[in-house]
Amino acid sequence: MPSDVCPVETTLDLIGGKYKALILWHLAGKKLRFSELRRVITSATPKMLTQQLRELETQKLIHREVFPVIPPKVEYSLTQTGKSLLPILTAMRDWGAEYLRKKSIEPNCFMMTSDPAGSGTIM
Repeated sequence: MPSDVCPVETTLDLIGGKYKALILWHLAGKKLRFSELRRVITSATPKMLTQQLRELETQKLIHREVFPVIPPKVEYSLTQTGKSLLPILTAMRDWGAEYLRKKSIEPNCFMMTSDPAGSGTIM
């Protein structure tokens, strides 16, 4: 193991993809199918969403369950490790909202009305 292992860099490697944080946020407390994720993350192309989901699965942050039906049904959910990132995502949302407000910009997105970490803090 290298002697230079940075925990912040490790965290960013895990959630730093363009849509990874959004995927994790949307999976908080529920299971979603690919089509449902596409519906809520509209800026992601199917190819990019698939890539980000595969990376999150490889990193063991999400679980992919395939049901043996025709047509195939696949559901995504958070693993325990994925759930452990929710307080970090909430802190990022709160910090970003405060930063925007200091610049006289009112944050306005779906994250402002939900609290996946269950902390009770909704800005």
